[in-house]
Amino acid sequence: MSDKIPVQDITPPPAKKGDGVDLYAKREMIYTKAFTGLFRNIRLISGAGLLLLFFGSAWINWGGRQAIWWNLPERKFYIFGATFWPQDFMLLSWLLIICAFGLFFVTVFAGRVWCGYTCPQSVWTWMFMWAEKVTEGDRNQRMKLDKQPMSAAKLSRKAAKHAIWLLLAAATALTFVGYFTPIRQLTIDLFTFNIDGWALFWFGFLTLATYGNAGWMREQVCIHMCPYSRFQSVMFDKDTLIVSYDTARGEPRGQRKKDADLKAENLGDCIDCKMCVHVCPTGIDIRDGLQIACIGCAACIDACDSIMEKMNYPKGLVRYTTEHNLSGQQTHLARPRLIGYAIALLVMVSAFTVALVQRPLAELDVIKDRVLFRENEEGRIENVYTLKIMNKDQRDHVYTIAVEGLDGLIFEGRREVRAVAGEILSVPVELSIDPQELPSSTNEILFTIQAADLPGKTFDAESRFIGPSVR
Repeated sequence: MSDKIPVQDITPPPAKKGDGVDLYAKREMIYTKAFTGLFRNIRLISGAGLLLLFFGSAWINWGGRQAIWWNLPERKFYIFGATFWPQDFMLLSWLLIICAFGLFFVTVFAGRVWCGYTCPQSVWTWMFMWAEKVTEGDRNQRMKLDKQPMSAAKLSRKAAKHAIWLLLAAATALTFVGYFTPIRQLTIDLFTFNIDGWALFWFGFLTLATYGNAGWMREQVCIHMCPYSRFQSVMFDKDTLIVSYDTARGEPRGQRKKDADLKAENLGDCIDCKMCVHVCPTGIDIRDGLQIACIGCAACIDACDSIMEKMNYPKGLVRYTTEHNLSGQQTHLARPRLIGYAIALLVMVSAFTVALVQRPLAELDVIKDRVLFRENEEGRIENVYTLKIMNKDQRDHVYTIAVEGLDGLIFEGRREVRAVAGEILSVPVELSIDPQELPSSTNEILFTIQAADLPGKTFDAESRFIGPSVR
C-alpha cells in the first residue's frame, strides 16, 4: 500500500480551454442605498461627536497654547493644561492597555459595535459615501451613471465627487498634522506656500491615505486589512449581542402581495426585497448568517424595519440579538468572561486615575562629572554634579536645592533656582568635604528640591560622593 495520502484537486477548471485559473475573487463594486432609521441616527450622533472631537480639539487654546499639541522637537506633550514628557510614556502604555480591554469588553457584550459606530474608517467611509450620493445620486442612479459612456455630465459629476473627497481628505490630513505642528500657523504656511518640508510630506501622504482608504478601498480595509475583523469572532459567545436574521420567522422567503395569506402560501416574513444587502457598506447578505465582513452598523436593521412597517409585519426580523435567543434559550448577560473583563477594566482605570493624579509635577536628575574627585587648594575633596530640574507644572516655581547623606559637606552653587512652566534647568553644583570626615571611598548622598509654593512636596534623586581610599 502506498504511504502517500491521496489529495483531491479542488482547483476550479478554467471556463474555456486554454484559459488560466483566477485564484482571487474579483472585487464587486458596492452601491449603497440611502435609508433612515433609529440606528442610523445613533451612528450620525456618534460620528458627529468623533468628528467634532478630532477637528475641534486642534483649534482650542488652553493656557496660551494649543490644547492638544505633541511638540516632538522639544519632547513635550500638552494635553488640556497638562504637560507630559517622555518619562510619562508609561501612562500612555497603560491608556492603550485600558482601551484594548475596553474593546474586549464591548466585543464580548455587543459584538463589533465599535466598528459600526465609532471606528474612524467607518465614520470617514460614511462621509465619503454621502459625498457620492449628493454628486452622483442614490444607488440606482450611480449604477446607471457608471454604465454610461463618458460625457460632459458624467465627467462633471465624477469631478465634483472626487473634489469633495480630496477636500475632506485634505482637511483630515491638515488636522492630524496640526496636532504635531501648531495648526493655526500650519494653515497659514500651507496657503502661503511657506510650509516646512516634513509637514508638507505628511500632509500629502495623509491626504492620499485618507482619499484611498475611505474613497476607494472602503470595505476592503474592514474585510482584509483590519486585524480586529480576524480575531473578533473568537471573542463572541452564544450570549453576545450581534446583528442577526431570524431564520425561523423569515423563511421561507419570497415575494408576495401586501395582503397575502402567509400560511396559505407557505411564506415567512422575509419578502426577499434585498434591502438589507443594498444598504450594507460591506455588501454582505445578513440572511446568510454572521460573517467576518459584518461591522455591526445595523444598517440592515433599519432597512428591514422600514419594509416590515410597510408590510404591516412586526419589526425585528433583523435585529440585535443573541444566538441563545434565536434558538429559544435564555440569554445570560452576566457571564464569567464578561465579568472578568469588567473587573480588569475597573482595576486598570482606577490605577491609571491614581497614577495620573499623583504624577509628580517636577523631576530631578543628577549627572556626576566624569572626573571622579579632585582636591582643591584647601585640601578638601571635591565632586562636581549637574542637576537637571524639570518643571512639569503649568506654572512657574522657585525650587530650593539641598543635599544630605554626609556630615561636613559644603555646598557651592545656587541654592534657589527659578523654573518657568515646562522648563528644564541645568544647575552645576560642587560638593566638598574634609578627607578626614569621609567614612569610605564611595558614599551615598541624596539631592532634594522643594518648591516654596508647594509645601510638603519634595523631589529627590540619589547620587554618590567619591573620594580616595580610606584606610
